[in-house]
Amino acid sequence: MVLKGTFSLLNVDYVQLGANWNYKNVTSTFYRIYLIDDGNGVLYNPGSSFALEKGYLYMVPSFTTCNYYCGEHLSQYYISFIEEAPDGTSLFANNRRILKVPAIPSDLERFKRILELNPNRGLKRSEDPKVYEKYPVLQSFRELNNYMQLSVYVETQGLLLQMLSRFLTPDCFGSPESVIHSRISDAINYIQTNLHKPITVAQLAQRANQNADYFSRLFRENTGERPLSYIQLKRVERAQFLLENTDHPLAEIAAETGFESLSYFTRTFKEKTGQTPGEYKKNHRLL
Repeated sequence: MVLKGTFSLLNVDYVQLGANWNYKNVTSTFYRIYLIDDGNGVLYNPGSSFALEKGYLYMVPSFTTCNYYCGEHLSQYYISFIEEAPDGTSLFANNRRILKVPAIPSDLERFKRILELNPNRGLKRSEDPKVYEKYPVLQSFRELNNYMQLSVYVETQGLLLQMLSRFLTPDCFGSPESVIHSRISDAINYIQTNLHKPITVAQLAQRANQNADYFSRLFRENTGERPLSYIQLKRVERAQFLLENTDHPLAEIAAETGFESLSYFTRTFKEKTGQTPGEYKKNHRLL
């Protein structure tokens, strides 16, 4: 595994939450890490459920659909950051799930240091994703990175990477030990880096030196998706990122993510997200 992307800070803060912290079906284009200080809550989706407990560290990778719930009281440190890679790859492309590890003393020190380096980066206006995930809000936080002193920027980057490293364990991240798994991993990496090109199952199977039917079965066993469905999902994820973070026209985004026509892009995007690209862009870019 080669780290190709960079990770840019969006928000960091310490907050005390109540019963109004109750949001469903949140799918963000950025990562979130939580360190629980007191109280209790729940992070859950159809594939997993985790009680938020004092003394644990949690991460929700980008494009991982998640529900958030607090019964009465929950206090936590949180940080959100965006991953960017020239070729569209993602470190957790094959691990879109909620992750949990026991906290260690240095985790709290890292949070405190990032807060010290980056004051006033909290979500002061609202904890509601419908508010803080809109384009102008996200963009305003991203632009703050351009005004950091170089020493602050470099140290913040290092601390972010140290936080990510806490989730790169075999239990969380997985370990591609078998030949079959590494072939599927190669196919996933090829998909991520070639979304703008036509990609077929036959082409992927040939890369893996396997029969197309056998490859498709192994791919589904490893990812939970058939190859073509997975390709569509990753195209849509990339389109979501571009819709939220660029001013590119829809036709340009369709071409950049490998859709052969704007109508096919629109139909597939709505199947995966429940919204057309135009609706998604409007909902995430207007206050």
